[in-house]
Amino acid sequence: MRLSPSAHADPFCRDRLPPADQWPELVFDLPELRYPDRLNAATALLDDTVAKSGPDRPCLRSLTETWAYGEVLTRANRVAHVLVTDFGVVPGNRVLLRGTNTPWLAVVWLAVLKAGAVAVTTMPMLRRAELDKIVGRAKPAIAVCDERLLDELPPDLPVVSYGTDLAARAERHPATFADVRTAADDVALLAFTSGTTGSPKATMHFHRDLLAIADTFSRHVVRPTPDDLFCGTPPLAFTFGLGGLLIFPLRAGAATLLVERATPAELAAIVAGKGVTVLFTAPTAYRAILNAGDGALLAGVRRAVSAGESLPAPVAEHYRDVVGRPLIDGLGSTEMLHVFISAADDDARPGTTGKVVPGYRAAVLDIDGAPVPDGTPGFLAVQGPTGCRYLDDPRQRDYVRGGWNITGDTYVRDADGYFRFVARSDDMIISSGYNIAAPEVEEVLLTHPDVEECAVIGTPDPDRGSVVTAFVVPRPGVEQGPEFAKMLQEHVKTTAAPYKYPRRVRFVEALPRNASGKLQRYRLREP
Repeated sequence: MRLSPSAHADPFCRDRLPPADQWPELVFDLPELRYPDRLNAATALLDDTVAKSGPDRPCLRSLTETWAYGEVLTRANRVAHVLVTDFGVVPGNRVLLRGTNTPWLAVVWLAVLKAGAVAVTTMPMLRRAELDKIVGRAKPAIAVCDERLLDELPPDLPVVSYGTDLAARAERHPATFADVRTAADDVALLAFTSGTTGSPKATMHFHRDLLAIADTFSRHVVRPTPDDLFCGTPPLAFTFGLGGLLIFPLRAGAATLLVERATPAELAAIVAGKGVTVLFTAPTAYRAILNAGDGALLAGVRRAVSAGESLPAPVAEHYRDVVGRPLIDGLGSTEMLHVFISAADDDARPGTTGKVVPGYRAAVLDIDGAPVPDGTPGFLAVQGPTGCRYLDDPRQRDYVRGGWNITGDTYVRDADGYFRFVARSDDMIISSGYNIAAPEVEEVLLTHPDVEECAVIGTPDPDRGSVVTAFVVPRPGVEQGPEFAKMLQEHVKTTAAPYKYPRRVRFVEALPRNASGKLQRYRLREP
């Protein structure tokens, strides 16, 4: 591993990269992944797109306004001046960003990269204690925050708010900016994992990584065009949202509609009303839209991407039946930055995640790191142009082993090269000697017409070690109680192997999820 000379005056990030022997093997097999040594991702995404397509095409939209590419470029340049001139930001400084999905947040993110600084975008739902941990790890020089969300920021962190203050400051600066000529392997982004336990892990991603996810998954699977309108619900602080709602559309010269918040019903109405053609959201949102009878509102969406958690086969089949085309399922991780296994169109098979995205490699390994035969469950391992680099964290050794990124998922690969999700490696339930994957039981329960949502975990049992326990959100109006629980148990027994049925069924009003929408199973295990 040999890094290019850095453009960072502040060496904080490069000094905290993992040791060379703990890096995953990086793969740049595709011609489009061979980037120049000097590369600023914001220049490539914004300036180069304006130069190629002109300044007048729509770029960033909200529900009330549209900013063309030329306007976005001017605003990003002026904000970069504010950061450098008004606040003394130097290349390599970290800049904490806090806000909902709006054009202003996108502009500030681009400006941070133009200035050669490192973006640390945070979930808008985070509170002071959580932000303190991120600030303690990333050591940002300044925060740029939506003026409505200032209260939770640490008081000793310098801050400029956007809405009024930043816009006024920006108007005093030139409309052009000389983007810092960063190295392709200078850190551009610190993305904190959306895990549910332990201290937060910061993943370090280079300028070239931001283009690589667009030149692999987006280019080869999503296949956007300049006429597309992107939309979705994941926050830009979640790398699923950053790629799908900012990097991918800008790389394609397309427009993106940024929505601050939307229920599934509101999202479906927005998609239909605004003419959205590329949609990014989680399986739970697609399921809620379909269950509410609003699937027809997605008829104009030509590329619908599902990620963030595993896509149950019944949801994939229901979507195909109602909308007339398959969902694009995707498996990714914050450590890898975005999706690395997926399938679309005729390649999509309900019940499988898909095949390896062009530009990546994947294998299923045993506990010793050796490949297992097709059809055998094992640990999913991935290599590609992106990879795990934790900021100064001993957990790097757990995620990267033998040059592979070990994702923490248990998968099976079939003879055709399709990968089928079994469980998160810590979601396997061992009951009376049987290995039971929680998602398999969930998938069966979701086929029952009276189940809105469900989650399955193992709970301790003196006789069996653990037993399958289902937490079920019934459909509105369904009477809860022992009879309904017995009905669900019989449904699982007659649909799957009988030993997989939930011996305990608990009814809840909602399932616990974190800020990125992922199920927090650990909270279900609490007394």
